[in-house]
Amino acid sequence: MAMRVLVVDDSGFMRKRIIEELRSQGHAIIGEARSGIEAIELYRALKPDLVTMDITMRDMDGITAAKQIMGEDPKANILFLTILNDEKYKTEAERLGAKGFINKTDTPSITRIIRELEQKQ
Repeated sequence: MAMRVLVVDDSGFMRKRIIEELRSQGHAIIGEARSGIEAIELYRALKPDLVTMDITMRDMDGITAAKQIMGEDPKANILFLTILNDEKYKTEAERLGAKGFINKTDTPSITRIIRELEQKQ
């Protein structure tokens, strides 16, 4: 079953790359956000099945946005995609209940986690 996905990244290039990969797997991209603030607003409006979330963004970082989203909807599926390999962010993501903390270039892991989430729907 295709997932309805909100893609959150402050880099237009990375959003495009993530979107292309997800669409190639048959998923529907229902929104794009450039900041944590936009992510929260779009999550409320669109109620996606999955949010791919960057960590470092202007205005509001991904961890803060995820806390807000999950505070409002504890069943939210958030997958952190980042270039950072920082244990403190990974630990915080796990504590929040994120579905994963993956390098943006690790397409096989991204695909695997999304398939696991699809099977649970």
